[in-house]
Amino acid sequence: MIGQWAGAVARAFAVVLFIATPSLVLPSVSSDAAQIVALVAIFAGALTLFEYSATYPGIVEFRDAPPFNRVRFLSMFVTVALLSLICRGQTEQTTLTEFVRAIGYLIGHVLDFPYSPVRLIVMMLPEGADPAHLMLVRMAAGMAYLISIMALAILWIVIRINRWPVRSGSFNVWVNLPTFDPTAGGDVVARLTRDARFNVALGFLMPFLFPALVTAYSIFFEPVTLENHQTLIWTVSAWALLPASLFMRGIALQRIVQLIREQRRRADLEGQEQEPALQPA
Repeated sequence: MIGQWAGAVARAFAVVLFIATPSLVLPSVSSDAAQIVALVAIFAGALTLFEYSATYPGIVEFRDAPPFNRVRFLSMFVTVALLSLICRGQTEQTTLTEFVRAIGYLIGHVLDFPYSPVRLIVMMLPEGADPAHLMLVRMAAGMAYLISIMALAILWIVIRINRWPVRSGSFNVWVNLPTFDPTAGGDVVARLTRDARFNVALGFLMPFLFPALVTAYSIFFEPVTLENHQTLIWTVSAWALLPASLFMRGIALQRIVQLIREQRRRADLEGQEQEPALQPA
């Protein structure tokens, strides 16, 4: 019980630090923005504390199937921290910010090719935007997109090499998939397969659909400029990491489908071996 509470407190603190990172790193943050960030961070930290300290599952999926959520959280934390340093380098040049900006410039330049997600998110900015701001958006988008790809690769390696999630013990569907109702009707394997394919497809399309939706919004309403650094950080992070999270969820669900099929196959083989012994002499 004490270990569970300690883990819940550590996770809650990490979530609070994650949300507050842009406000802590950026040099100039208004008092109103700081208060809003503090309120959101406290709410998210309390939700995380209640979720991981409770005995029964709530809304967090794969709660007891590490390192799925750890990979997702670390990718989000690293993305927000690096984008915050890139934006800080616009006004305060230090060795760390210049180093991160140099890496971001290189990544953004490499990934900014025709029809790439990075090119699309740069093209959604209004015409006549400042070239320095375009370069900033390109650096942030390239860095965030690369981290999302790396997170997907790490999860795939963990699943293939570490035999996730069965290596750490039995997988409890009710605890790790609290929003999935196995008694809702239909075959569980078919439903999980459909959900996995939907998540993978949506995760693949979202980096391309998001800039198109923003461009359509800019035509009929106010243009989206991303000139505010906090808006830039959270928008680009969501653009890159939300599709990656959906993609990772689809991969995880497909892995669970494989486990269920293997378990059914073993049960069928055991039934076939025991069947002759049950026949009358």
